[in-house]
Amino acid sequence: MNRVAPLSTEKLLEAAPFLAPLAASGVTLPTSFHVMGRRPRVLEEFQGFFGSIMREGDVDPGLKQLIAHVVSRSAGCLYCQAHTGHFAHTLAGVELAKIEAVWEFEQSPLFNDAERAALRLALAAGLVPNAATDEHFADLQQHYSESEIVEIVSVISMFGFLNRFNDTLANNLEEDAIAFAGEHLSESGWQIGKHAAAD
Repeated sequence: MNRVAPLSTEKLLEAAPFLAPLAASGVTLPTSFHVMGRRPRVLEEFQGFFGSIMREGDVDPGLKQLIAHVVSRSAGCLYCQAHTGHFAHTLAGVELAKIEAVWEFEQSPLFNDAERAALRLALAAGLVPNAATDEHFADLQQHYSESEIVEIVSVISMFGFLNRFNDTLANNLEEDAIAFAGEHLSESGWQIGKHAAAD
């Protein structure tokens, strides 16, 4: 249940008119936007930051969503796990079987060695304290350029913020994310937890 009341969509779009094209496209504006909209400048700057990390660069967008999913699970954020799993499929086109198998990435034939190296780092870096090692980076360097490694770490780091923001505020999950996670993530242990709306 939200610990800070989210703005209505009407109030959010008044405070953050830059979201109007996104809303008009039919994309569900997440509860996190409705809460962050209480600080419109923060939301606007975050949107640019998020876009530069998730939609620009050379690392595959689907892998970025899976990195975000793994780091969110490692950090314990159920809200972000649902979103990143859902977006991996709906926005980045990752096959459902691969999303469902992400917790078996070390053994699953659906993942290659480059993907395993990135997901291994995400799993370690999401822990507290951070468990990333020189060995993780030696492994990454076999598959990625220095620029791509910064891209991967930027995804991990940005979700460090989102995990804390959504988990601390107990933001409610939206119905489409709940439906996706219930169908495709629950077998690997996902549950809605504190992100369910109050009855």
